[in-house]
Order: sequence, then C-alpha cells, then structure tokens
Amino acid sequence: MERCAVVGIGQTKHAKVRDDVSMAGLLREAARRALDDAEMTWKDIDAVVIGKAPDPFEGIMMPELYLADALGCSGKPIMRVHTAGSVGGSTAIVASHLVQSGVRKKVLTIGFEKQSEGDTTWGLGGGRSGSVGAGGYFAPHIRSYIDRSGAPEYIGWQVAVKDRLNALKNPFAHLQMPDITIEMVKESPMVWAPVHRLESCPTSDGAAAMVLASEDVADRASKPPAWVHGTAIRSELGQFPGRDPVNPKGGQDTAADVYKQAGITNPLSEVDVVECYVPFSWYEPMWMENLGFANIGEGWKLTDSGATEMTGELPVNPSGGVLSSNPIGASGMLRFLEAALQVRGLAGEHQIDGARTAVGHAYGGAAQFFAMWVVRSEKP
Repeated sequence: MERCAVVGIGQTKHAKVRDDVSMAGLLREAARRALDDAEMTWKDIDAVVIGKAPDPFEGIMMPELYLADALGCSGKPIMRVHTAGSVGGSTAIVASHLVQSGVRKKVLTIGFEKQSEGDTTWGLGGGRSGSVGAGGYFAPHIRSYIDRSGAPEYIGWQVAVKDRLNALKNPFAHLQMPDITIEMVKESPMVWAPVHRLESCPTSDGAAAMVLASEDVADRASKPPAWVHGTAIRSELGQFPGRDPVNPKGGQDTAADVYKQAGITNPLSEVDVVECYVPFSWYEPMWMENLGFANIGEGWKLTDSGATEMTGELPVNPSGGVLSSNPIGASGMLRFLEAALQVRGLAGEHQIDGARTAVGHAYGGAAQFFAMWVVRSEKP
C-alpha cells in the first residue's frame, strides 16, 4: 500500500450566510487555498472527491455534475460521497484510498454545505415536514447518558464555553463569542431538554478542502506534510435489537480499527490532540468514552478535570469544533483537516505545542455512520 499524506489544506470563512459567493464559488475558495498551500494548480490534480449531506439540503440534485467544471474536472474523474453528517470525514478517507491504492498521486477532496440556500430541518426530515431536527433526535440519548453516568448538568455548559473560547483563536470559525460564560449558556433557551440553545451547533455556509498526495509528491513538498497512519469507516442500522445509540458499536469498532493501524494501544497517553465531532456539547464526554479515551461512565470526568482544554492532557477541538462552525457536509472534513494542521504545526493561534499524533473524528445519521483517521508528523 502506498503512503499517503496531506500536503495542502484550505477552508472558507464559515458564516451563517455567505451571500458573497455562489455554491461553486464557495467550493473554489476552499479548493484554491488548498492548492496554494500544496503549491499546485488545478492542472496538477488527478481526481476530485467531493462530499456533502443529502441533496434536499440545498435542493441541487447530483451537485457533482453542476460543480465539475468549477473544480477543474473537465476530462478528469469526480466522485461524490454521502454518509450523512460524517460525510466530510468519509470523503477524505475515500480520497486517501485513491492515493494508497496507487490509482492516483494527487487528489483534491472537498466537503461543503450552503445551508442558507435550503431548509436543514426539512432536509433532515427526508424532505418531509414535521421533523424534530437533529437535536430532537439526540436529546433522548443525551438524557440517557446523564442518567447512566450521573454526570452533573454543568458539564454541557463547560464544553459549550470551552469550544467557543477556542474558536476565538480560529479566524475561520463561524461563531465568535468573546463574552460567553457558563451563566450565558445556562440561561439560554431550552431547545431540546436537556440541550440549551448555546449547547447546540449553528448552521453554517462553508467548505473545507485538502490535497492528498503520494509519498514521492509529499517528500518534495516545501511545507511539512501530515502522514496518514490509519483510516476507518463504519456504519450500522439506525435501529436494531440491542443497539446502544448512546455508545454505538460502530463508533467503538471504528476507533479500535484506526488505533490498531496506527499502533496506538493507550489513546489517552499516545494521542496529542483530538478534533472530535461534537454538535451538541454533551457529545464530548459521550465520544470520549466511545473512542476509548475514558472508561464507560467517566467521559464527563475527563471534561470536568480540564483535560480536554487546550492546556490539558488531551486537547479536544482547539479549533472550536462543530459547536463553532457547522457546514454539515464539511464539518467532518474540518475535523480531519484541523487534525492535519496540528501535526503540520500550521494551526496558528490554536496550535497545540508539540502535537505529533492527532485524531480526526466524524459521525452522522442516527449516530450510525462513523469515520476516523490518525495523522502524524512522521511517516508510517
């Protein structure tokens, strides 16, 4: 199997409304930055892999056909990936497989969403009215986690504040809330009990892009690459007897697989930084358990101890995470590219000193689709 590395990264300024660009312009903005970072042009790219959430979100069917020319794919292959909210991570992994298989040497991959041009809650309902939205679906799982673990209610408030303060160091983040406090989160409206409004992610317009390259290409790069040490994707039915949506088996299996590939036996001590898909603040402690960073029922203690702060033992979402920017189709790729930025040493103000091993994580659907990768500053 060929070695694969991230050699170029780009993203847009994420915002509630990006009415200054079309959908194609939004993707070109992110792609252009990734190509510039990789010191490449459109002509250098062998293939493009794009991903987004369901087509009803913006009402453009098969957007890969509409976008092909804008992304330099005239006469080149373009592939579309869709795995619900995890799609950005899955898209990056599909692109990495094209390189690892030896089929392509330089692949541009992009995840995106322009939610201001559609109705997300309507789209989440499968194009039908009456959807309770993502929060309405996940709130019972959060309540179940709180009941099982005995976690105090302020844990969710802590994560909401932590990630929004981290976002102040990320110029691309949608939400910039320098005055956010625990009290502000606590007093914000209850949207889906026990989730307050400020414990929930925004809806954003945005795109994220990466250039993935083979070893010989990465070795010639002038900037440090992020080497892919492991990738994994899993899916499971949304409902089946014995399924535990609070701690899904698919997520556990994804983590176990990617750690095995990367030679990680103790994630808490061997991983330097995690970019984790946390659209509702309670999912940080929940995923810390699901991904093997904490024992069952003790993920909230990791958060409460300050371990997931930027200065803690295991920084989680130094970029601000999904709680600060959520262009759904790009959100998973943002986690993946932020992990890559960390091990490249190019994360700017939210850089974690000495980060050499990073995890990018995404999930989607009814907590049923999962994608993860491990990237390092050294070759596999």
